[in-house]
Amino acid sequence: MQNYLKMLKFLKGHRKLFGVAVGTMMIASFFESFQLSLMVPMTDRMFNNKKIVIPNELPAFVENLIDTLNNTDPQTLFKLFPILFIVMLLAKHFFSFWYQYLMNDVSQRVLRDVRNKVYTKIQNLSLDYFSKKRTGELISRITNDVGIIENAISYGLTDLFRQSCMIFIYVGIAFMINPKAALIIFMIGPFVGFPLSRIGKKLRKISKQAQEKVADINSLLLETIAGIQLIKAFRTENYEIERFGKNNHDYYKLRMKASKRILLISPITEIFGGICGIAIILWVGRTVMEGNLSFGVFILFFGSIMSIISPVKKLGNVNALIQQAISASERVYDILDTQPTVKEKDDAIALPEMQKSICIKDVAFSYEAGSEVILKKINLEIKKGELVAIVGPTGTGKTTLANLIPRFYDPSSGQVTMDGIDLKKGTFESLRKQIGIVTQETILFNDTVRNNIAYGHNEAEQSIIEEAARKAFAHRFIVKMPEGYNTMIGDRGFRLSGGEKQRMAIARAILRNPPILILDEATSQLDSESEKFVQEAVDKLMQDRTVIAIAHRLSTVKKADKIVVLDHGKIVGLGRHEELLNTCPLYKRLHDMQFQM
Repeated sequence: MQNYLKMLKFLKGHRKLFGVAVGTMMIASFFESFQLSLMVPMTDRMFNNKKIVIPNELPAFVENLIDTLNNTDPQTLFKLFPILFIVMLLAKHFFSFWYQYLMNDVSQRVLRDVRNKVYTKIQNLSLDYFSKKRTGELISRITNDVGIIENAISYGLTDLFRQSCMIFIYVGIAFMINPKAALIIFMIGPFVGFPLSRIGKKLRKISKQAQEKVADINSLLLETIAGIQLIKAFRTENYEIERFGKNNHDYYKLRMKASKRILLISPITEIFGGICGIAIILWVGRTVMEGNLSFGVFILFFGSIMSIISPVKKLGNVNALIQQAISASERVYDILDTQPTVKEKDDAIALPEMQKSICIKDVAFSYEAGSEVILKKINLEIKKGELVAIVGPTGTGKTTLANLIPRFYDPSSGQVTMDGIDLKKGTFESLRKQIGIVTQETILFNDTVRNNIAYGHNEAEQSIIEEAARKAFAHRFIVKMPEGYNTMIGDRGFRLSGGEKQRMAIARAILRNPPILILDEATSQLDSESEKFVQEAVDKLMQDRTVIAIAHRLSTVKKADKIVVLDHGKIVGLGRHEELLNTCPLYKRLHDMQFQM
């Protein structure tokens, strides 16, 4: 129940509209049930010319209605019957249309808002969260899981209120006609509710497994579509087809398990209905034969009891749908309730542009408490205008060290300061607007060339964008594209070569014109000629700027003012190129491995 109420929190902001929808639905339900309760006795009075007889006392307004019908000539009733029938039919469908429309509006608003909330939350989470979660799993939660919640609100809540309302009305009619018979029949209800409850609990467990399997499928799709070139190169198409087929078949089996249990709801309620029908005929039928109950009223009683079967069946399906939605909402709340590990303080200040240096003091870092320590006792000063290169074997923490500067991560101990101010005291906006980043893995979006270069600066003039592209030696190949700067580059820049992608990323960093640049082997995917030109552009950018270059090839760091040599998370060498060749055995070994091959 607690999880269900938590799921209903998604209605926040739409409760008034939801209330109007429920009110409209109740009016539609009234007309639907009133149609049955009035028309059946009325036809008995018209065609049999017998008075409507009910043995027990009724509410005054019902007694008055029955007296009116009993005292009205059958011919008059015959003339009024089609008019009343059409009026109630029109009223029922008028209100039915509007409550369904309003409930769909509520559900679509919830779908929109929940997806916005989840996406906003994902954008605000720290980078370490994404190292633990698969991209396909996050996509599954924002698409599949939210869609299940929408179904529970659009169909589940609609039927929950509507069918409950119908049951209440039909129960009221049955109790007014024969309370003893109705009470005994409804005592059978718990025998139906227990198996339906068991089915719902099982469905919730199966639904969670199915949603996790959808996440597996989404992750597999993302990986294999993104890596299609590698798959074809290694001729592993059949292997990937088999892998996808297995996951797909596992999902099929889970869906069939759910279907089997949902299908059990119908026969359980039908058997209950059959037992009730036989009990009514055997017991209440004697009252009709004795003349103490008119046949039309008996049909109304019988019809009311039997009409409850359909709502009960639908409520069983609603329970199944809600159990699935609760499982989905738990996965959605898993994201919404996650707190970022790197937070901006409430009283954070705007950091002024760096004037002196960035200092890394006694910094240690690990991704999780108790996990492997990536950085150990790091002390480093990066002065304004310096080119600082970070080198070392793979996996020694080079990128992690650089990621501490824009606060993608916070150190486990120690501090990082800018001009003496702890970065934790500053706002993300004031810190990150000073930093431009070009990563080794080029990140481009399925958008135009112009929008990729001007990313984060969409208001930039075309001339400024073109100037940035020229400095990155990208303008020449861009103007040769079919639509120039308005050319769509495809998913992840699929239509561009590796070197073209990298040059566009460098153009984006140049356009940002930040005082601090972080270059993660920015020239690694360029040909020799382009690398030379881009290196010259980077050299110009270095004037009055600070550059942190993560280098895998030592040829790119010979001009560095300061080279930091990392090994197993520790600084084992610090100085210029010529100095380190003589003082740092690891640096010399890395240099010899690259230049003596």
